[in-house]
Amino acid sequence: MYKNKKIIVVMASLNEEGKIGSGVSKVPRDLIDEVVVVDDGSVDNTAEEARLAGATVLRHEKNLGAGAGYRSGFFYGLKKGYDIIVELAGDDQDNPEEIARLLDPIIDEGYDYVHGSRWLSGGKRLNHPWHRIVTTKIYSFLFRVLIGFSATDATNGFRAFKTKILEDKRINLWQDWLNRYELEPYFFAKVVLSGYKIKEVPVTKFYHSKKKGYTKMVPIISWWSILRPIILLRLGIKK
Repeated sequence: MYKNKKIIVVMASLNEEGKIGSGVSKVPRDLIDEVVVVDDGSVDNTAEEARLAGATVLRHEKNLGAGAGYRSGFFYGLKKGYDIIVELAGDDQDNPEEIARLLDPIIDEGYDYVHGSRWLSGGKRLNHPWHRIVTTKIYSFLFRVLIGFSATDATNGFRAFKTKILEDKRINLWQDWLNRYELEPYFFAKVVLSGYKIKEVPVTKFYHSKKKGYTKMVPIISWWSILRPIILLRLGIKK
């Protein structure tokens, strides 16, 4: 418990053996009550590595997608009565020591949702491929234009939010089209469009070397998955 709030960390993972244990171990247990790893159909040792590091593991028997993974973790947190949910990358690309940066604006300043940004002053970018720099900048510009929030790092998944947001009927995370990379940008956009109090804070984003694999995204297909929620919401095609 941190400042009298019950807090859970959610990490969705697919075949992250060699990374997930490190990510779970870094979570500061003086702030966080529980770490949940959603194993989205991994065929390696992801689940056992996460358990050994101290996480509660939820398992999808087959791969459903990153969005479905985070959704399972989010609603587990809601069911268990947590006040705040923190989302971390399941591939050890975030710095859990920075979690308090996201929690303090919610607890002390009344924000509903706090989004991490590698581009704000005080944020850091480590081992970034040049094309990720370009695409994250372009996406953030489109997010500002289409959704109306001046995000500097709209693709960043390091975020914290009040669990009660999940009870808002205007935000439907249970749509099948959100199962893969769509859920995270959809959620961010809907929080903005629903009028919640939002803030960005500086965080670190680290990419592993190509030898270890820094992403599972597929060019064009995955980019469209991330882009289409903000387009379809703005056009009124999806809700």
